[in-house]
Amino acid sequence: MTPRAWLLFAAVSVVWGVPYFFIKVAVDDGVPPAFVAWSRVALGAAVLLPLAWRRGALRGLRGRWGAIAAYTACEVAVPFLLIALGEQRISSSLAAILIASMPLMVALLSLRLSPDDTPTGLRLAGLVVGFGGVVALLGVDVAGRAGELLGAVLVLVATLGYATAPMIVNRRLADLDPLGPIAASLALATVVLVPAVLVTPPEQVPSGDALGSLAVLGVVCTALGLVLFFRLVVEAGPSRAAVITYVNPLVAVVLGVLVLDERLGAMSVVGLLAILGGSWLATRGRTPTDPRTRDVATGAGGRR
Repeated sequence: MTPRAWLLFAAVSVVWGVPYFFIKVAVDDGVPPAFVAWSRVALGAAVLLPLAWRRGALRGLRGRWGAIAAYTACEVAVPFLLIALGEQRISSSLAAILIASMPLMVALLSLRLSPDDTPTGLRLAGLVVGFGGVVALLGVDVAGRAGELLGAVLVLVATLGYATAPMIVNRRLADLDPLGPIAASLALATVVLVPAVLVTPPEQVPSGDALGSLAVLGVVCTALGLVLFFRLVVEAGPSRAAVITYVNPLVAVVLGVLVLDERLGAMSVVGLLAILGGSWLATRGRTPTDPRTRDVATGAGGRR
C-alpha cells in the first residue's frame, strides 16, 4: 500500500460511509424517498455520462440492455429507493449496520448459484455468526416496533439487491469497461424513477440542509465515490480495495451517533461486530474476482 493508496482508501471509506447520514437528513426534512433516490442518480449520471463518453466506455452496450436493466434494478434504482424509505423509520446507524451484511448475502447466494463455492468450515461458521448478528438486531433492537422492523426489512432487501448485482456483472457485463455500465445504469435509473417522483413529489422546496445533502449524495457519494474507487483498485488491487466494506459502516455509525445523536445500544454494537466478523470469515478464501469485473463487482454498489 503506497501513501497514495492509503489516501484513496481513506477518501473512499469516508465518501461511502456518509451517504446514510445525508439520506437521513433529507428524509427527516420531509423530502420524499423517491425524490432522494432520483436526484441522487440524476446528479450522478450528469457527472459520469460525459466521463464515460470521453473514455469510450459506452461502446459495446448495444445488445446488453437486458443485463444493464437487471443491474440497474439490483444496484441502483431499487436499493436507493428502499434505503431512503427505510431511513424514514430507522436510524442511519442501523441502516449502515444492516447494509454491512452484504458480503453475507453474497455468500448465501453462492449456495444456490455457485455450488463450487459453497461455504464450509470457518466460512460456514462466519455465515452463522453474521446472520446471528442480523437476527439479534431485528429481534432485540427493533422487536415490537412495527415501523422500525419494516424499515429494517426494506434495507435488508436493498442489501440483497446489492449482493445480486455483481453476479449479473460477472455473467453478462464482465468484458466491458465498468464505467460504461455504471453510467448507463444511473441514466436508466433516472428515467425509471420519474414516475415514482411524480406520484410523491416534494410538497415544498427542501431546506438548504436537505438540498445540500442531495447534492453531496449525487456528486460526491455516487459520482466522485466511483471515480475514487476506480483509482483505488488500480493503485491497491481489488482485494485490498474491498476492505472498505468493513470500514464504511463504522464511519456511518460514528457520524450518526456524534452528529445526529442517534442511540447505539449494546445490542447494536454486538450486531455490528457479529456482522463484520461473520462477513470476514464467510468471504475468506473465495476465488478472486475476474480482474475485468473488479471495478463494479468488488465495491461499486452497496457500500454507498
